[in-house]
Amino acid sequence: MTTSPFYTHLRPQQFRDRLAACAVGYIPLGTLEWHGEHGALGTDAMIPTGIFARVAQQYGGIVFPPVYMGPDRIRLEADGSSLQGMEYADSTTPPHQLAGGCYWLPEGLFQLVLENLIQQAKRAGFTTLVADGHGPSRILWNRMAPFWEAQYGIRLIGVTRDIGPAWCSQIDHAAINETSLMLALHPELIDLSALPTDRAIYPQGVGGPDPRDATAAHGEALIATCVQLLIAVLTKTQEHPAP
Repeated sequence: MTTSPFYTHLRPQQFRDRLAACAVGYIPLGTLEWHGEHGALGTDAMIPTGIFARVAQQYGGIVFPPVYMGPDRIRLEADGSSLQGMEYADSTTPPHQLAGGCYWLPEGLFQLVLENLIQQAKRAGFTTLVADGHGPSRILWNRMAPFWEAQYGIRLIGVTRDIGPAWCSQIDHAAINETSLMLALHPELIDLSALPTDRAIYPQGVGGPDPRDATAAHGEALIATCVQLLIAVLTKTQEHPAP
């Protein structure tokens, strides 16, 4: 297909044409969240958006705008403040609010958001939805997918449910995996020089193997694997896959 895969870029006839060819929608589950001093705050949205765009360009379908809010663990502090997600991870010492976090929703409210989005997508003509991104959002999507499929009569694909451990995107937090993916997709948004040069000092608020070892080449290999895996699932589950 020669039209843009992005929902927001399509005129009505372009939308109708892409939907008729392949009624698959891709939903990036994002945040505005600390991803180390070296990473962009929108990493959780940009990675699945980039992978989904490549799938849509090869297989067909339409990439939704990211959902930038989502659930996460939360801890109430004695002074009435709260810490969310990586703000009280082992690598955040001492636990404290990290710059830029602005995404948290209670899980129940996030579930309602997704349920309404699924209903609206079905009304628009989509027959299959794929979602991935921010870890806690991914977990809820995969947990609820069987119930939502029965309730709304639409096929829902989640990477941990339908692909499993072979999926290799966003399997850490701002560490070598996510940083490599961003170096492949948005190298201008990564600044590894912002990290300590002393390897004995581990970056704050980072979970997983050292991001200072990340490379764009590794990111491209991860993306290629994910694209192949997702297209295989779509080909298997779609009654009328795109040509």
